[in-house]
Amino acid sequence: MSVSEPGGRGATRIADRVVAKIASRAAREALGSGPGLLPYAAVAVRAGAARVRVAVELGYPSDMGAQCAAVRRHVTTRVGELTGMEVPEVAVTVERLHSPQLDRGKVQ
Repeated sequence: MSVSEPGGRGATRIADRVVAKIASRAAREALGSGPGLLPYAAVAVRAGAARVRVAVELGYPSDMGAQCAAVRRHVTTRVGELTGMEVPEVAVTVERLHSPQLDRGKVQ
């Protein structure tokens, strides 16, 4: 009876769209469960490293720099934990700002 080496059995490949879904969910976790659209993520995986672009909607007024930094950190951590990939880059784009006054339709 012969036992194969673990590395000799094949490889697991995680599709870019799956990594993008993980990144989108992680961005949502970082921002909390406030109003707004689910963040959109696009991913390019090359040689075991995932480069991520995330588009988010933020509340206004808020500390946008701190929120974007939190998204970057959380996406990097979660994608790395769940996929085993290195995440050298997470680019965050703010697509839209929303305010409580605008959400209630009180635009003047």
